Amino acid sequence: MFRSIRNDIKVIFERDPAARSVLEIFLCYPGFHAVRFHHLAHWLWRRDFRVLARFLSHISRTLTGIEIHPGATIGEGFFIDHGMGVVIGETAEIGNNVTLYHGVTLGGTSWNKGKRHPTLEDNVIVGAGAAILGAIRVGHDSKIGSGSVVNREVPPNSTVVGIPGRVVYREGNVYRGLFSRTAASTPFSKRSRVRAMDSKWSLFRWSRSKACFRFLFRNERNTTLL
Repeated sequence: MFRSIRNDIKVIFERDPAARSVLEIFLCYPGFHAVRFHHLAHWLWRRDFRVLARFLSHISRTLTGIEIHPGATIGEGFFIDHGMGVVIGETAEIGNNVTLYHGVTLGGTSWNKGKRHPTLEDNVIVGAGAAILGAIRVGHDSKIGSGSVVNREVPPNSTVVGIPGRVVYREGNVYRGLFSRTAASTPFSKRSRVRAMDSKWSLFRWSRSKACFRFLFRNERNTTLL
Protein backbone atom coordinates (compact mmCIF):
# COMPACT_ATOMS: atom_id res chain seq x y z
CA MET A 1 0.00 0.00 0.00
CA PHE A 2 2.73 2.46 0.92
CA ARG A 3 4.61 1.66 -2.29
CA SER A 4 1.45 2.44 -4.25
CA ILE A 5 0.96 5.74 -2.43
CA ARG A 6 4.58 6.69 -3.05
CA ASN A 7 4.21 5.88 -6.75
CA ASP A 8 1.03 7.95 -7.01
CA ILE A 9 2.80 10.95 -5.47
CA LYS A 10 5.74 10.53 -7.83
CA VAL A 11 3.39 10.42 -10.82
CA ILE A 12 1.70 13.66 -9.77
CA PHE A 13 5.03 15.45 -9.46
CA GLU A 14 5.99 14.19 -12.94
CA ARG A 15 2.76 15.20 -14.71
CA ASP A 16 1.57 18.30 -12.87
CA PRO A 17 3.99 21.25 -12.73
CA ALA A 18 1.68 22.93 -10.20
CA ALA A 19 2.43 20.32 -7.53
CA ARG A 20 4.85 21.80 -5.00
CA SER A 21 4.86 19.52 -1.97
CA VAL A 22 3.73 16.13 -0.70
CA LEU A 23 1.50 17.84 1.86
CA GLU A 24 -0.25 19.78 -0.90
CA ILE A 25 -0.91 16.55 -2.78
CA PHE A 26 -2.33 14.86 0.32
CA LEU A 27 -4.64 17.76 1.09
CA CYS A 28 -5.59 19.33 -2.23
CA TYR A 29 -5.58 16.72 -5.03
CA PRO A 30 -9.02 15.11 -5.55
CA GLY A 31 -7.62 12.76 -8.17
CA PHE A 32 -5.20 11.36 -5.62
CA HIS A 33 -7.99 10.96 -3.07
CA ALA A 34 -10.31 9.26 -5.59
CA VAL A 35 -7.66 6.72 -6.58
CA ARG A 36 -6.95 5.89 -2.93
CA PHE A 37 -10.66 5.41 -2.26
CA HIS A 38 -10.93 3.22 -5.34
CA HIS A 39 -8.14 0.90 -4.25
CA LEU A 40 -10.06 0.12 -1.06
CA ALA A 41 -13.43 -0.08 -2.79
CA HIS A 42 -12.04 -2.40 -5.48
CA TRP A 43 -10.54 -4.63 -2.79
CA LEU A 44 -13.96 -4.91 -1.16
CA TRP A 45 -15.66 -5.48 -4.52
CA ARG A 46 -13.42 -8.43 -5.37
CA ARG A 47 -14.27 -10.02 -2.02
CA ASP A 48 -18.01 -9.73 -2.65
CA PHE A 49 -18.65 -6.86 -0.23
CA ARG A 50 -20.49 -5.20 -3.08
CA VAL A 51 -22.79 -2.85 -1.15
CA LEU A 52 -19.99 -1.61 1.10
CA ALA A 53 -17.78 -1.10 -1.96
CA ARG A 54 -20.49 0.93 -3.71
CA PHE A 55 -21.11 2.99 -0.57
CA LEU A 56 -17.41 3.81 -0.30
CA SER A 57 -17.41 4.79 -3.96
CA HIS A 58 -20.40 7.02 -3.28
CA ILE A 59 -18.56 8.76 -0.44
CA SER A 60 -15.57 9.25 -2.74
CA ARG A 61 -17.78 10.85 -5.39
CA THR A 62 -19.31 13.19 -2.81
CA LEU A 63 -15.91 14.33 -1.56
CA THR A 64 -14.00 14.52 -4.85
CA GLY A 65 -16.53 14.92 -7.67
CA ILE A 66 -15.00 11.84 -9.32
CA GLU A 67 -17.08 8.70 -9.78
CA ILE A 68 -15.16 5.45 -10.19
CA HIS A 69 -17.15 2.25 -10.03
CA PRO A 70 -15.49 -0.19 -7.61
CA GLY A 71 -15.58 -2.88 -10.31
CA ALA A 72 -13.32 -0.89 -12.65
CA THR A 73 -9.77 -2.20 -13.11
CA ILE A 74 -7.03 0.43 -12.89
CA GLY A 75 -3.30 -0.07 -13.41
CA GLU A 76 -0.35 1.66 -11.80
CA GLY A 77 0.65 5.25 -12.49
CA PHE A 78 -2.96 6.39 -12.99
CA PHE A 79 -3.44 10.16 -12.67
CA ILE A 80 -6.62 12.25 -12.76
CA ASP A 81 -5.81 15.94 -13.15
CA HIS A 82 -8.35 18.40 -11.70
CA GLY A 83 -10.85 15.55 -11.72
CA MET A 84 -14.27 17.14 -11.40
CA GLY A 85 -16.88 15.28 -13.44
CA VAL A 86 -14.82 12.18 -14.28
CA VAL A 87 -16.96 9.03 -14.59
CA ILE A 88 -15.45 5.53 -14.95
CA GLY A 89 -17.85 2.63 -15.48
CA GLU A 90 -17.92 -0.81 -13.91
CA THR A 91 -16.26 -2.84 -16.66
CA ALA A 92 -13.73 -0.19 -17.68
CA GLU A 93 -10.11 -1.35 -17.79
CA ILE A 94 -7.28 1.16 -17.50
CA GLY A 95 -3.65 0.26 -18.13
CA ASN A 96 -0.48 1.67 -16.61
CA ASN A 97 0.55 5.34 -16.75
CA VAL A 98 -2.82 6.60 -17.99
CA THR A 99 -3.81 10.25 -17.52
CA LEU A 100 -7.37 11.62 -17.49
CA TYR A 101 -8.38 15.26 -17.29
CA HIS A 102 -11.58 16.67 -15.83
CA GLY A 103 -14.94 15.78 -17.32
CA VAL A 104 -13.81 12.52 -18.94
CA THR A 105 -16.40 9.75 -19.29
CA LEU A 106 -15.54 6.10 -19.78
CA GLY A 107 -19.11 5.00 -20.38
CA GLY A 108 -21.19 2.23 -21.84
CA THR A 109 -23.61 2.10 -24.75
CA SER A 110 -25.56 -0.98 -23.70
CA TRP A 111 -27.85 -2.03 -20.86
CA ASN A 112 -26.68 -5.62 -21.12
CA LYS A 113 -24.50 -7.12 -18.44
CA GLY A 114 -20.93 -8.05 -19.30
CA LYS A 115 -18.18 -5.97 -20.87
CA ARG A 116 -19.73 -2.65 -21.91
CA HIS A 117 -17.10 -0.03 -21.04
CA PRO A 118 -13.84 0.88 -22.81
CA THR A 119 -10.35 -0.49 -22.30
CA LEU A 120 -7.47 1.99 -22.21
CA GLU A 121 -4.05 0.50 -22.79
CA ASP A 122 -0.79 1.82 -21.32
CA ASN A 123 0.31 5.46 -21.63
CA VAL A 124 -3.01 6.83 -22.90
CA ILE A 125 -3.91 10.50 -22.33
CA VAL A 126 -7.54 11.62 -22.45
CA GLY A 127 -8.27 15.35 -22.69
CA ALA A 128 -10.86 17.32 -20.75
CA GLY A 129 -14.49 16.60 -21.52
CA ALA A 130 -13.81 13.63 -23.78
CA ALA A 131 -16.19 10.66 -23.81
CA ILE A 132 -15.08 7.16 -24.72
CA LEU A 133 -18.13 4.97 -25.09
CA GLY A 134 -18.72 1.26 -25.47
CA ALA A 135 -16.62 -1.87 -25.17
CA ILE A 136 -13.85 -0.51 -27.38
CA ARG A 137 -10.08 -0.50 -27.02
CA VAL A 138 -7.85 2.56 -27.11
CA GLY A 139 -4.35 1.49 -28.16
CA HIS A 140 -1.24 2.23 -26.15
CA ASP A 141 0.47 5.63 -26.37
CA SER A 142 -2.64 7.25 -27.86
CA LYS A 143 -4.11 10.68 -27.13
CA ILE A 144 -7.79 11.61 -27.11
CA GLY A 145 -8.42 15.31 -27.72
CA SER A 146 -10.55 17.44 -25.42
CA GLY A 147 -14.28 17.23 -26.10
CA SER A 148 -13.97 14.25 -28.43
CA VAL A 149 -16.56 11.47 -28.53
CA VAL A 150 -14.96 8.13 -29.34
CA ASN A 151 -17.06 5.06 -30.10
CA ARG A 152 -14.67 3.07 -32.32
CA GLU A 153 -11.42 1.22 -31.78
CA VAL A 154 -8.34 3.45 -31.66
CA PRO A 155 -5.05 2.03 -33.01
CA PRO A 156 -1.87 2.38 -30.93
CA ASN A 157 0.17 5.59 -31.19
CA SER A 158 -2.78 7.62 -32.46
CA THR A 159 -4.25 11.04 -31.82
CA VAL A 160 -8.05 11.27 -31.99
CA VAL A 161 -10.14 14.45 -32.14
CA GLY A 162 -13.67 15.47 -33.02
CA ILE A 163 -17.26 14.26 -32.78
CA PRO A 164 -17.34 11.48 -33.71
CA GLY A 165 -13.66 10.91 -32.94
CA ARG A 166 -11.37 10.44 -35.93
CA VAL A 167 -7.68 9.61 -36.11
CA VAL A 168 -5.65 12.61 -37.27
CA TYR A 169 -2.18 11.41 -36.30
CA ARG A 170 -0.82 7.91 -36.21
CA GLU A 171 2.58 6.31 -35.58
CA GLY A 172 4.57 9.46 -36.24
CA ASN A 173 2.79 10.54 -39.42
CA VAL A 174 -0.16 12.75 -40.21
CA TYR A 175 -3.10 10.46 -40.88
CA ARG A 176 -4.44 12.06 -44.06
CA GLY A 177 -7.50 9.84 -44.54
CA LEU A 178 -9.29 10.94 -47.72
CA PHE A 179 -6.31 12.98 -48.88
CA SER A 180 -3.65 10.31 -48.49
CA ARG A 181 -1.57 9.34 -51.54
CA THR A 182 -3.59 6.19 -52.05
CA ALA A 183 -6.87 8.06 -51.94
CA ALA A 184 -5.55 10.83 -54.21
CA SER A 185 -5.11 8.39 -57.08
CA THR A 186 -8.83 7.57 -57.14
CA PRO A 187 -11.54 9.82 -58.68
CA PHE A 188 -12.93 12.43 -56.31
CA SER A 189 -16.57 13.25 -55.91
CA LYS A 190 -17.77 16.85 -56.07
CA ARG A 191 -18.22 16.87 -52.31
CA SER A 192 -14.64 15.67 -51.80
CA ARG A 193 -13.35 18.48 -54.00
CA VAL A 194 -15.19 21.06 -51.90
CA ARG A 195 -13.71 19.58 -48.75
CA ALA A 196 -10.23 19.78 -50.29
CA MET A 197 -10.66 23.42 -51.22
CA ASP A 198 -11.59 24.21 -47.62
CA SER A 199 -8.29 22.95 -46.25
CA LYS A 200 -4.96 24.44 -47.36
CA TRP A 201 -2.98 21.50 -46.07
CA SER A 202 -5.27 19.00 -47.80
CA LEU A 203 -5.14 21.13 -50.93
CA PHE A 204 -1.34 20.93 -50.96
CA ARG A 205 -1.42 17.14 -50.66
CA TRP A 206 -4.21 16.85 -53.19
CA SER A 207 -2.48 18.97 -55.84
CA ARG A 208 0.32 16.39 -56.14
CA SER A 209 -1.99 14.26 -58.24
CA LYS A 210 -1.98 15.14 -61.97
CA ALA A 211 -5.74 14.82 -62.34
CA CYS A 212 -6.34 17.07 -59.33
CA PHE A 213 -3.77 19.57 -60.57
CA ARG A 214 -5.75 19.94 -63.82
CA PHE A 215 -8.87 20.49 -61.75
CA LEU A 216 -7.20 23.25 -59.75
CA PHE A 217 -5.78 24.86 -62.91
CA ARG A 218 -9.23 24.91 -64.52
CA ASN A 219 -10.73 26.56 -61.43
CA GLU A 220 -7.95 29.14 -61.36
CA ARG A 221 -8.59 30.00 -65.02
CA ASN A 222 -12.32 30.35 -64.41
CA THR A 223 -11.64 32.64 -61.49
CA THR A 224 -9.46 34.85 -63.70
CA LEU A 225 -12.21 35.15 -66.30
CA LEU A 226 -14.65 36.28 -63.62
